[in-house]
Amino acid sequence: MVDVVPIELGDVVKLKKPHPCGANEWEVTKLGMDIGLKCLGCGRKVRLLRYDFDRRFRGFLKRFNDQENNKQSKS
Repeated sequence: MVDVVPIELGDVVKLKKPHPCGANEWEVTKLGMDIGLKCLGCGRKVRLLRYDFDRRFRGFLKRFNDQENNKQSKS
């Protein structure tokens, strides 16, 4: 069984295989039973079932919470 990855809107993730455009960075745009992703190379939007996303997930490139914490600490 695949573990559920704790993701949030705005996270940038890396998946197992790159997009046909060559980019391997995806921004999370929708959460739920399926995950909405936007390719940061070409802008194409796709949806993956949660199960498929959890299997293909390889890591975080940027966390949305980290960006928010950096903005607050600079104020």
